[in-house]
Amino acid sequence: MGREDPYRLPVVIVAGLHADARTQVVDRLLATVPGSVALHHDLADAPGGTVVRSVRDASGTLSRGVTPLVDDCACCALREDLVPELERLADGGPTRLAVVELWDSVEPKAMAEVIAAHGDRLVLTGVITAVDPALVLPCLANGDDLAEAGLAAAATDRRTVSDTWARQLEYAPVLAVVDSDAADDEDHALLAQLHPTAHRVPAGSPELARAALAGFDVEAAAAAQHPACALLPQEADESGVATLVWHRTRPFHPERLYRALEDLCCAAARSRGRLWLADRPDTLLTWDAAGGALRVENAGPWLASLPGAAWELVPPVRRAAAAVDWHPEHGDRCQHLVFTSPGLDREGLERILDSCLLTDAEYASGPETWQGLSAAFDSLLDAG
Repeated sequence: MGREDPYRLPVVIVAGLHADARTQVVDRLLATVPGSVALHHDLADAPGGTVVRSVRDASGTLSRGVTPLVDDCACCALREDLVPELERLADGGPTRLAVVELWDSVEPKAMAEVIAAHGDRLVLTGVITAVDPALVLPCLANGDDLAEAGLAAAATDRRTVSDTWARQLEYAPVLAVVDSDAADDEDHALLAQLHPTAHRVPAGSPELARAALAGFDVEAAAAAQHPACALLPQEADESGVATLVWHRTRPFHPERLYRALEDLCCAAARSRGRLWLADRPDTLLTWDAAGGALRVENAGPWLASLPGAAWELVPPVRRAAAAVDWHPEHGDRCQHLVFTSPGLDREGLERILDSCLLTDAEYASGPETWQGLSAAFDSLLDAG
């Protein structure tokens, strides 16, 4: 208290479902950044009512403690305990770097935002997802609920292994890749295409420490994930893995698209993007599929549906993204879906997608007629 320039503890988050890879990355950081410590909350015993917290450095464990659940939620307990522990580390003397090793199914976005909100004492210098390339596809194809895999963070946790892994992978700007004898060129190509803008760093290289301290922008990371302006992958084809970018400026017929959902969500290991239904002209919908499971959700209005005065309330990055593909008649309304997978059937996928658009005659009938089409997605979008 009273210091003119209080010490701000540098913090890096290391996340990922690949526990062995995560441990390798944390060990490497502890070994190469003098004065660093790692903080980990083990949620494996959360069903019994407790979360085990450990702090270690390169020499071994420094302390262990137990924190109770908060509202029967292990992730809530982590959030409540994490910042006080980091502040205690900041008060305890010179710590060059605090490495927050997240438990298997904890997603880095929420924790990054918690840490960034305490910028007076903490500075988030990086978010890293640890990756074993041989496990990328198996995790992405695993549609089991986290509860079935023993990885749920709360009794109400309805996430799947596949969608959790996809978000862990795609949020982090740095992927720390461990050596794996089981990984082949296809595995590495899949990783590169799923998150082409990520900085892929060998887990054992000196570059890892530099990446951990490079800096992290929480707002930019959130914008990169927002469906209206997400940095989606580009067309690619390498080592048997392909990425199809499907972009159209005509709305989907809701009933035909609904009937094709099963084929579409199983056509690729990962697909995501935004879509436009003819009967919901003002609603930007998100498409998020992995492990054979699909989520279609309301992401708010298209920019073109807002009155001009409301545009000032829209973040500049959203306005810039809309301007790139602005259509003189439809504005930013469009289909922009991206499918990535080994053995991707591009032609078959395009054929199914194109068949779900309005026909020339349906399109010519106009927006008033479109809104009278069968509301096939009501059960998905309006439930609850």
